[in-house]
Amino acid sequence: MALRTALANASSRLLHEHISGVVRAPLLNAQFVRHRKTKHWLPKWKQLRRLKVIPVKLPELGKKPSDLTEEEMRSRMKEQGLVPPRPWMEHQHFISSSGDIFEPYVPPEGDGKVSPISAQGAKQNLVFLEKKSRTMLAVRKIRQYDEDFDGPEFCKSATDIYIKMHECMAANDKETLINYITERAYPEVVHNIDNKTLRWKYLKDIELPRIVHARNTEVITPDNVFAQVTVRFHTQQTLAIYDRFGRLMHGSEILAKDVLEYVVFEKHLSNQYGLWRVHAKIIPTWLPPKDNTKLTYRKVFETVVDPNVVPHDDATDKTAEKTPN
Repeated sequence: MALRTALANASSRLLHEHISGVVRAPLLNAQFVRHRKTKHWLPKWKQLRRLKVIPVKLPELGKKPSDLTEEEMRSRMKEQGLVPPRPWMEHQHFISSSGDIFEPYVPPEGDGKVSPISAQGAKQNLVFLEKKSRTMLAVRKIRQYDEDFDGPEFCKSATDIYIKMHECMAANDKETLINYITERAYPEVVHNIDNKTLRWKYLKDIELPRIVHARNTEVITPDNVFAQVTVRFHTQQTLAIYDRFGRLMHGSEILAKDVLEYVVFEKHLSNQYGLWRVHAKIIPTWLPPKDNTKLTYRKVFETVVDPNVVPHDDATDKTAEKTPN
């Protein structure tokens, strides 16, 4: 019994010395365990402590994208979760309107100013007759879908559409405007009326409107047909454009001017409920450029200091020095 007590006391004393850092003799009935000093003493939150560190793959700054091969670029984009580009050439197309003018009409130079009796006027009439054959074929194609299509009657309805479009522009009615213009012309018209106030008035016709050009085309399938008709308008109008501050930028509400325009109307013939709408306006290349509109700016006044003028404070001090006590 005494021996057992002595051994227990010796073991506890040696264990205490081992914990304190002093090892004098091997322990009896003791097991040594190696521990890492950087290891946390509480392993309960080991998983969460591991998730606090996120490995980040740094980019290779030495390599340029232009130096990579096509396969390396594709693999790099796949690693980043990006879709590789495709060599497709896509064009925007809306189902109820086309995106351009089919064979745009080229107005003769000096139209509206040259007399038809003169040599230049006779030449213009001859060129118009040469192009009239294709226009008649296009009109015949339109009548296959619209039996009631007639030139003079269409010009009357085109005039109404033309007037209502400009009235919606003057009233800034963008919701009703889409009923009279196509989706191609809508962004251009909205851009032209932003931050402006329009005063427009239709006075009279100088010449009756007439059809000068007509074309149709098939899109994707032979049954999907679009028709475009160019109408010549020679009218008298008044136009005044004011900026957002109410200052006059262009035109006048009193002064009437003669306006010659070539307006393209488009209709989706294959659509049973298709409508004739304004698609674009043709601006001749020979037309001289117009003057830029007068834009308003904020004027900053600069203070000019004259070196010969003595400041007020210095003059007061000098008069005070000269005044006797």
